[in-house]
Amino acid sequence: MTAELVRGQNHPLDRTRVEIRVAAGGPVVAGVTLGDEQGRLSGVEAVAHPGAPRRTGIEVPRQAAAEHRIAVDLDALSAAVHRVSVLLALPTGIGGLTAFGAAAAPSVTVTGLDGTGIARYTITGLGAESAVVAVELYRRQGTWKVRAVGQGYADGLPAMLRDQGLPQAAELAAEIEEAVGRGQARAVPAPAPLAAGRSERPGAGPAAPPAQDRPSPAPAAAADGPAPSGTGAGAGGGSAAGPGPGSGAGAKAAAGAKAGDLPPAPADGGPIDYRHPRRRSTPAPAAPAPSAARPAGTPPSAAGPTAPDGSPLPVAGDAAGWSMDERLYNQVWGMFEDLARSVAAYRSAADFAESRLEQELDRALADPRHRLGTAGEDARATARDKHATLVTQARAALDRDLAQLMAESEVVEPALPPAFARWDNPVWQGYHVPAERPMALRLGDLHLPEVLDLRIPMLVRLPLERGLWIDSGPDSYAHGGPGPERDIGRRELPGALTDGPPDESELRRLAMESAVAIAARLLAIHPAGDFAVQVIDPAGAAAPALAPLVESGALPAFPLPGAQGVTAVLEELTRRVELVQMAVRHRAADALPADLDTAEQLLIVHDFPHGFDDRALTRLRYLADEGPAVGVHLMLVADRAQSREYGPVLDPLWRSLLRITPVPDAHLADPWVGHAWTYEPPLAPKGSQVVRQVLGRLAAARKAS
Repeated sequence: MTAELVRGQNHPLDRTRVEIRVAAGGPVVAGVTLGDEQGRLSGVEAVAHPGAPRRTGIEVPRQAAAEHRIAVDLDALSAAVHRVSVLLALPTGIGGLTAFGAAAAPSVTVTGLDGTGIARYTITGLGAESAVVAVELYRRQGTWKVRAVGQGYADGLPAMLRDQGLPQAAELAAEIEEAVGRGQARAVPAPAPLAAGRSERPGAGPAAPPAQDRPSPAPAAAADGPAPSGTGAGAGGGSAAGPGPGSGAGAKAAAGAKAGDLPPAPADGGPIDYRHPRRRSTPAPAAPAPSAARPAGTPPSAAGPTAPDGSPLPVAGDAAGWSMDERLYNQVWGMFEDLARSVAAYRSAADFAESRLEQELDRALADPRHRLGTAGEDARATARDKHATLVTQARAALDRDLAQLMAESEVVEPALPPAFARWDNPVWQGYHVPAERPMALRLGDLHLPEVLDLRIPMLVRLPLERGLWIDSGPDSYAHGGPGPERDIGRRELPGALTDGPPDESELRRLAMESAVAIAARLLAIHPAGDFAVQVIDPAGAAAPALAPLVESGALPAFPLPGAQGVTAVLEELTRRVELVQMAVRHRAADALPADLDTAEQLLIVHDFPHGFDDRALTRLRYLADEGPAVGVHLMLVADRAQSREYGPVLDPLWRSLLRITPVPDAHLADPWVGHAWTYEPPLAPKGSQVVRQVLGRLAAARKAS
């Protein structure tokens, strides 16, 4: 089973002859350095690169490419070699990427010679870096392990080589660039971007001329709060909010387009295609004979079902990706972007029709001869008819796209894995504790008022790169204003009131239930023992909501009340962050204390900032800033309005977290086209015992292990 690593994590190697496979969003240069116990290089002969692809026990590719395979024979290495570092760098002068942050996060997989996966690491969080130490194989007490490093360098290959103690770093970097230039004609094209490879939508207009964000699956900026940073969901992953919403922006940036751009009108006067330009695949080939199997790697749409008119029907997983989960993740992204673009086109057309109506009415009234009598009435009637025609045409185009999106949602939603699925999805009835870490998490649903029944999953990439603030104050309901879409969203919430806005106590209850639902999902989608939850509840008011966690053993006991409980939890997590940071910095993960819980931690703080003094606030802000990088994540349940009473000291913390609400609320702003998306929390259906059942199975798996 392939182990999914996060930055700083290591994994044992059960063999000494391995293959390292690299996949990136564009051409990259791959190399290997052979270092001593401190990672220092003896000279240029300790570097395998396109100009010198073979060293004893190592062979690397000769050119820049989007995919690489590196052969490593650890037994053949000199006894002085203790670290084998895999380097990735962006080539210059061939028209490729200039920064890793402009494309999908690269991934590195260590496999056996037979292709069996051992460990995989997706290098998230890269921005302006143009070179990165991806992973390293290191020798410790006679055995070899692989460690996820992810150390990036904005100054490129020379800075990376110099950091490994190579005096001739600049000269060797120039030699590598020259070798890459010579091999440019042999360079392998980049694979289709992750959001590409989708089937055409029937009736959506002519083919538009394919972008995955970084891992953060969204609408990402809070219209009334801080804008979420890009991940990675994911997303990254975090993480931006969205299907990954926060992400339309990331995808557009990767595609090289300006935010909010719409495709130009076709020259032949045909209908405009408002779909995202990177959501189209090549035409489907003829269906294979019944006895013929679909070749490996063929997109599902290429052999999928078709409608009576020959157009392809929606297929779950109809997107590019290395696994079904990734294909479904990218498909959800595409649905979000298609809906955003289609609604933006409709709103733009409606605004244009309204503006044109006002102009024509103004012209009619400007002429005194037309203000009275039949001439004026005819002019106004003509203007209104044109307005109605334009709006009707725009709505027809929107309805056509919405019908296809609804059909796609109906096949995608039932096919989602537990990490992406709602609590009412039947997949939870057959839940089994996973053996691998998930790539993303469903944080709720998103929809727009133009189509109230279409919910787009809000996916964020894992590990979480940004904490959450669940707003339990009355203002958390008021932002979206009244409307029919709010009633539709409320009737699915457990215990939600249907005769008016929830009161303050009801909101607090729903906010804590939302926090527990998210925590339960995080626990359920990770392997047993890989994720843990801690809670700060100074007033002891969260006990009813925490009962499922305590009864299942996911939370050892109800949190200690008062300042003593606050201090104990913060001290423990601060110590964990500091120790793991030192271990990562000095590459000494094996030296961590035996009593240190290395599982990822989620800290839930209820009724924040009640019970916090200045020292506790400082520690909490430290955890919010430094914790995500070493596996400590923060979730506050608090009334934003009440926290303002503590002055500007909490503003940095507020800005660093993604605000979500315990009731449907239109507060997530999409920076791609400017929509305000209505967010719905990920609560289980009223009266459902699914959360307790899932936590019970997880507890049984922990005992069995």
